[in-house]
Amino acid sequence: MTTHPRLVAQARIATPLGTMTAAATDAGLAGLWFDGQAHHPGALDVPIQPRQRWLAAVARAVDAYFAGKAAPAVPLDLHGTPFQRAVWQALQALPAGSTSTYGEIAQRIGAPAAVRAAGAAIGRNPVSILVPCHRVLGRDGSLTGYAGGLARKRALLRHEGVAA
Repeated sequence: MTTHPRLVAQARIATPLGTMTAAATDAGLAGLWFDGQAHHPGALDVPIQPRQRWLAAVARAVDAYFAGKAAPAVPLDLHGTPFQRAVWQALQALPAGSTSTYGEIAQRIGAPAAVRAAGAAIGRNPVSILVPCHRVLGRDGSLTGYAGGLARKRALLRHEGVAA
């Protein structure tokens, strides 16, 4: 995985579903990964600074999310192709408690034939939870891949009131 080229700080965040690593640039949050998830960038060569403004903001947002409250918005600075960024932006429009399919996401970004490419971009989402890729299901409503593992995906959906 290629991490954002302008990372300036990182922090560790404890959640009910495991510890996460958050990474930020001067412009916003660039990554939020569960330990052991697919596409985790591994050790980051940036200082651990949990008080950095975007990292402190994401810690508050994650705490609010798991407390069942609306998570405050955190500025994002996502590194990816224009197609990936379009997919990640479409994911951000999915409200808590709702789901979508890979095909619907491809449709939303104006690329209805690019279902597999949309799925690949969803799988490479660098910001778990806040860019809610866990809300995307298979065409038949089945739980399909999640970089953090299907048990976490199921738990996140259950937390949001979605029967998984």
